[in-house]
Amino acid sequence: MLQNTFFTFSDLQVEGNIVKTDIKLNAGHPIFKGHFPEQAVVPGVCMLQMVKEILEVYIKKDTRLIKAGDLKFLSFIYPDENKLIQMVIKITMEDERIIVNAQLLDNALILFKFKGIFVRR
Repeated sequence: MLQNTFFTFSDLQVEGNIVKTDIKLNAGHPIFKGHFPEQAVVPGVCMLQMVKEILEVYIKKDTRLIKAGDLKFLSFIYPDENKLIQMVIKITMEDERIIVNAQLLDNALILFKFKGIFVRR
């Protein structure tokens, strides 16, 4: 789990099937010593993990990713510069499947896009 060590989130808002939250990154997290020491960058796997963890808080269940259909890394996320980013997740429930369309943003700049399918554990 990365929540409360790598990132924290606040101001969780729900509008229909859209979840929005502000994410604060911990620039001092040990991950950044290896990724990368000269210029810390948020690893793509951590971006996906943040989506998963916020989804789980919202649905109050553990999940498992079964399909990552579309991952787009549109801009680097520098923890020293992008200290506060936003996440927007559109969640569609279909039987056992949880279809997710998520974005990480720095104000209006889209940093990361993800489309995938999760199931409850």
